[in-house]
Amino acid sequence: MQSEAMKAIRECDGIGFTAVFFLLMLVVAWVPAAGAHEVLPAIADFHANDSKSGEGRYRIEIRLNAEAILSGIGAEHENTEDSPQAETYNALRLLEPDVLAERFNAIAAQFADDVGIYLDGVRVVPEDVAIDVPEVGDTALVRDSVATLSGAFPEGAATFRWEWPQAYGASVIRMNPPGAARGEGYSAYLGPGETSEEISLAFTTRHSLGEVIANYIKIGFAHIVPKGLDHILFVAGLFLLSTHWKPLLWQVTAFTLAHTITLALATLGYVTISPAIVEPLIAASIVYVAVENIFTDHLNPWRPVIVFCFGLLHGLGFAGVLGEIGLSPAHFVAGLISFNVGVELGQLAVIALCYLVVGIWFGQKRWYRQYITVPASVAIAVIAAWWCYERVFLA
Repeated sequence: MQSEAMKAIRECDGIGFTAVFFLLMLVVAWVPAAGAHEVLPAIADFHANDSKSGEGRYRIEIRLNAEAILSGIGAEHENTEDSPQAETYNALRLLEPDVLAERFNAIAAQFADDVGIYLDGVRVVPEDVAIDVPEVGDTALVRDSVATLSGAFPEGAATFRWEWPQAYGASVIRMNPPGAARGEGYSAYLGPGETSEEISLAFTTRHSLGEVIANYIKIGFAHIVPKGLDHILFVAGLFLLSTHWKPLLWQVTAFTLAHTITLALATLGYVTISPAIVEPLIAASIVYVAVENIFTDHLNPWRPVIVFCFGLLHGLGFAGVLGEIGLSPAHFVAGLISFNVGVELGQLAVIALCYLVVGIWFGQKRWYRQYITVPASVAIAVIAAWWCYERVFLA
């Protein structure tokens, strides 16, 4: 008598095997990226006539990945390992701070020319460029250097406009009144090559409600697709449990409710947990979901509760992004909700892709669980287990 496995093999047509192979290769292809560095946006803070820059001076502090700029890895790559210059980048990561600073100073003049600084619509070229490079530290993490551009501030200048080179990727531009807390002035996320609007130096210009909503939806979506690989794998794990929509609905609802709660609490400052704790636990949550997929084919009563708890962790991870950019008090609630909407749209995009790739075509096949759910869950569990080990022992 033929085994069930052999019967499944006979029933599984060539297209089915091709789809499974494609899915597994796609997941496995993500493994190198787990140890790579995302090409993150640079974060620039503009200051004019403050105590540090001095009267008649402006200063722009830019937190950036100096190694990526020096090796020519830019917006065309989602992470550093995708680039032909990955080997050069990795070598630069090992340089001592003074050596890397010397390398950057060699291109400082070109860097100053590339960055667009406009005061009252007139482009100004920075007079001074300096960089502060931290120690090497953990090479599994991006080393954030701070480049400072400064120059004479035209008397009576009323507006500022920011232009970050497309080759360097995305950027966030922020400008706060002297003595104000982060987020009380102006902040905007700009995609590669995008230029900011004319920003009033008197801080009379504010984003309209519509602009705030659009901006933070874009930031939230981008945090999932394409940059949130750990969140993508978690959502894919939820999808793989069952081809029926009710189990997925229960899980996604629990996850959404949970991460909305901690996102709000963390952004408001009521909850603060170190990323050194949160990030390994997020990886562990992915392992759990994937392993449970292997041993059960239905929604156990406790799974939505566990997914809810995991959602609390993921919400803390989402809050880190908003903490970097800041939320204007004038549109705090709108920005927070819009970011969360962007996250949800990103998650729905992941689920839709899963349906398009395998769910619609093979979800009702008898061999779906054996040849798609289980192998894909094993691959996800292995990747996430490595992340967990990496974030605990290699951090």
